[in-house]
Amino acid sequence: MKEFPDPQPGPGEVLVRMRASGMCGSDLHFYRGTASFGGGADIIQGHEPCGEVHAVGPGVTPEIASVGDRVMIHHYWGCNTCDHCRSGWPQMCDGGNVHTLCIDEPGGHAPYMVVPARTLLPLPDSLSYKAGAAIGCGTGTAWGGLKRLGDLGGTTLVVLGQGPVGLSGTMLASALGARVIGVDINSTRLDRANRFGASEVVNSAEVDIREAISELTGGKGADLVLETSGVANGDALKVLGKWGRACFIGLPGPVSFKTEEIFRNQWTLMTSWTLSSIEQRRCAEFVAARKLPVDDLFTKIWSLDQAAEAYEWFDKQTDGKGVFEF
Repeated sequence: MKEFPDPQPGPGEVLVRMRASGMCGSDLHFYRGTASFGGGADIIQGHEPCGEVHAVGPGVTPEIASVGDRVMIHHYWGCNTCDHCRSGWPQMCDGGNVHTLCIDEPGGHAPYMVVPARTLLPLPDSLSYKAGAAIGCGTGTAWGGLKRLGDLGGTTLVVLGQGPVGLSGTMLASALGARVIGVDINSTRLDRANRFGASEVVNSAEVDIREAISELTGGKGADLVLETSGVANGDALKVLGKWGRACFIGLPGPVSFKTEEIFRNQWTLMTSWTLSSIEQRRCAEFVAARKLPVDDLFTKIWSLDQAAEAYEWFDKQTDGKGVFEF
């Protein structure tokens, strides 16, 4: 824990009062000192922020943001002029000037945070601040991966890993019309997967995953796979059926195969990087419309002065998702 002066919004910026700041699995790269993509001891962590507009800087009109607005935040911003930025994908900015919360910009694990007004997205009235925080990255990352996979209706989808992102994928995909088979090595997580909409679950530590999925799919294999753990990529290729599509969103996530062994399967393999600002808003609207239990992803609620204890707990990765509430 460190003390920082309260930030002040400049031109085109807003000061957001934090109401919830989620803990994301990628935080552990910084916590463990293994991150290879920025961050540091002087960068405030937290890239799942959600709160309300506390003050606006010069040039921010009421049409853009007003004090009291309930807002989510898309946690990247770029040049705002290239095709990627203008289509809602600032993390892919061609201008070479991508800013990311908790990597090179102060994040949400603090009472206040300054961000460009263009990063704000409305939080539906029916959603809690912690739901908005989850949609900002963890749940939103699952949504982004599912959108990459395409139409889910009537398909059989295997979700590998039933941590917070995997459970989000299970919940969202089930609501989008897929038959979801949840896979994990932790029985508690598999129990939660059932509650979040999985039709069947498989403990890959206890059974041969290839045989289990083959039996559940009548020998066809899965239509789709969403890999969320970062360590089960080989399993994805074991269970994917012919013409199948797989999306890999877990980090570090090494994927390897010999073309001669798999080319006859006619697979489509892809990655997904969080989600666009447009899809973040759509995800929130979908969750609100379907009344999906995003709040239930959180198994621990912490105050900011409990941060050391919170990350000691989170580092064990034996439970669910944590959030700081303010």
